Amino acid sequence: MSSHPLPTCCAPLDDHWPLPQPLATARLISTHFDPALLHAEDFNRSRIPPTKGVAKRQAEFLAGRLCAREALQRLIGSDAIPAVGADRAPQWPAGVTGSITHSNGWAAAIVARREDWRGLGLDVETLMSNARAERLLGEILTAAEQQRFIGLAPEQLGFIVTLSFSLKESLFKALYPLVQQRFYFEHAELLAWSDSGQARLRLLKDLSPEWSHGRELVGQFSLFDGRLLSLVGVPG
Repeated sequence: MSSHPLPTCCAPLDDHWPLPQPLATARLISTHFDPALLHAEDFNRSRIPPTKGVAKRQAEFLAGRLCAREALQRLIGSDAIPAVGADRAPQWPAGVTGSITHSNGWAAAIVARREDWRGLGLDVETLMSNARAERLLGEILTAAEQQRFIGLAPEQLGFIVTLSFSLKESLFKALYPLVQQRFYFEHAELLAWSDSGQARLRLLKDLSPEWSHGRELVGQFSLFDGRLLSLVGVPG
């Protein structure tokens, strides 16, 4: 895989597709990381510009940028490392769109040519316990979503709240570069999801003439190792 040395806090980079539906030309790279193994020289040795923060923040940033660099290398043959923009979003090379995510010792990046995918949003979350999901229910689910999922078994609450949270995060990452406007959990709803990992979302806010209230988008998700990974792609 990568020709660059890997820091000891990161496992070998993995070129795989953990989601149910491949996206044409997109490349997804992931790694496991351990903040306890992060060393002061890891950024320099990996040739990644450093970031500030506690060890956890530094390790997840490093792991995410390592995945992004490898994904870009495989897509366009470039060793580019996405800088952090003024809005904190990754700055991708011209003609490329992408997304980075990390949670609880796992990081990943996805990239694609902009002519194929105008926007990409990737998000990973640790599955919530049912008790935590119940506490956060009103912050993440709209009233309509709460009604829609009222018949679910109580033990499914953690899954559905995590799923809605993650897909809305992916939706934001996919659309923000296109609309340059922030929006929040109450501005989108999860309409439907299937056991095969397909999902459908609807905007509840006008973000631009193209991305208006009522516009629907599809997403996908997968479960592994107690994590939920979701992806929303906007075709080119």
